[in-house]
Amino acid sequence: MQLIDNLSPGKKVTLLLAHGAGAPAQSEFMTQMKDFIGQYNIQIVRFNFPYMVEMISQNKRRPPNPVKQLIQSLNGLIDELPDMPLIIGGKSMGGRVATLCADHPKVLATLALGYPFHPPGKPDKLRTDHLMTMTKPCLIVQGERDTFGTKHEVDQYPLSQSINVNWIPDGDHSFKPRKSSGLTLNENMMLAAKLSAEFINDQIA
Repeated sequence: MQLIDNLSPGKKVTLLLAHGAGAPAQSEFMTQMKDFIGQYNIQIVRFNFPYMVEMISQNKRRPPNPVKQLIQSLNGLIDELPDMPLIIGGKSMGGRVATLCADHPKVLATLALGYPFHPPGKPDKLRTDHLMTMTKPCLIVQGERDTFGTKHEVDQYPLSQSINVNWIPDGDHSFKPRKSSGLTLNENMMLAAKLSAEFINDQIA
């Protein structure tokens, strides 16, 4: 595991933020989200999973580690962190892994930015079993047109009452709207950050 940002244990609340399957913690999406959420007095610490560290060092694409290994990696990182108010979350795959680690005793809540409810074009291959029984607070920020789970699809899933889903208007998997919507990606990213920050700060209120 590789931390990208410095950790200050004395901060009011920390968001440990995981990347998606294909882009690292230093990606434009992750960097923008760090900057936007950080404006709300929240410490964001990004990290790279082991396969991404290898991918960057070898300059060669490779698939993610198996989900069980990703869970072990994230739980191991959380174990090493000092005790502090902690939220875990991530983009797409990173958000899924975070929700699978929600029961860690150090974790207050989880945040998923574009949850991969199913692979695109395969709505029957759901990744929702654990989302039906979650007990800790969880926020999913999802684009209305996300091919990994549209608003029409997600509204029909029997998710736990501890999960709230907030919708980004006309957004795709990375919250980008169509030009015809009259919205901009920057506006949607700022909205996603605002919703995320409000949820995070509610956990320590």
